[in-house]
Amino acid sequence: MQHVTWNVAVPLVLCGVAALADQFPVNSDKMQSVTPEQAAVLAQRKDKLVLNGLTALSDDTARALSQHEGVLYLNGLTTLSEASATALGQHKGKVYLNGLTALSEEVAVELAQKKGPLFLDGLTMLSEGLAKVLSRHHGVLSLSGLKTLTDEAAKELAQHDGKLYFGGLTALSDEAALALAGHKGWLVLDGLPSISDKAVESLAEHKGGCLSLNGLTTLSDEAARAMARYKGKVHLLRLRMLSDEAADTLRANPNIHMPTKSRR
Repeated sequence: MQHVTWNVAVPLVLCGVAALADQFPVNSDKMQSVTPEQAAVLAQRKDKLVLNGLTALSDDTARALSQHEGVLYLNGLTTLSEASATALGQHKGKVYLNGLTALSEEVAVELAQKKGPLFLDGLTMLSEGLAKVLSRHHGVLSLSGLKTLTDEAAKELAQHDGKLYFGGLTALSDEAALALAGHKGWLVLDGLPSISDKAVESLAEHKGGCLSLNGLTTLSDEAARAMARYKGKVHLLRLRMLSDEAADTLRANPNIHMPTKSRR
C-alpha cells in the first residue's frame, strides 16, 4: 500500500481549523500516519472518522482525536499506551478498537472511563481481573471476539452498566448464564448455537429489557416455556427446529421475535 502523507498547514484559529477539515480526503482510511496537528483538523469532522490505516498512535494525536464527537474507527491499532487510552476514554462518541488483541489492566482502567460505546472485538481472552476493570465502563461494550467466557469473568461483567455484546461466544456454562442473568442492560449472545435448558431458564430471568439469542436453532418445550416468561424483548431469529407446542408457547408472547415458520 502506498504511504500517504498529508502536508496541511494548520492555523491556530478555530475558524481556520473548521475550514481545513474539508481539505482532507473523504476516505481518511488511507492515511497511515497522522500528526497531532492533522488530528486536530480531522477531529472537526462530523459523524464518522475512519482511521483504520493507522497502526500506531502518539499520545498527542490521541488527545487531539479525543475531541472528535462522532464515530471514531481505529481498528488498525494493535497496541495502545496508557496515556492514549486516557485520552480516548474522554471521546464522546463510539470508539472502535477492534485491532487490539490484548489489553493490560492499566490501559483497560483508562478505557473504562469512557461513557459511550466501546468496541473491543479483537480480544479473544478475558481474565477475571480484566473483566472486573471493564465492568466499570458505562454504555455499549462489545466483546464479540470472545469465543468462551469463564464463570468468573461473567460474574464481573454482569455488573456492567449498559449493553453487553458477546456475538462471538460459541459456548456458555450454566454458571456463566446464571451470572449474566443478573446484568441490568441489553444482553446479546448471538453466537451461541445451543445452550442447556438450565441456562435458558436462568437467562429468562434477565431484567435488562432485551435478550438476543439469534444463534439458537432449537429449543425444547421446557426451554420455550421458560423463555416465554421473559419480561422484555427476545430475539430468536434463527429458530428452525421446534415442536408445535414450543412454537405456540413462544408466539403467545408478542415480544418474542422469531421466524414465522418452524419445523419439528
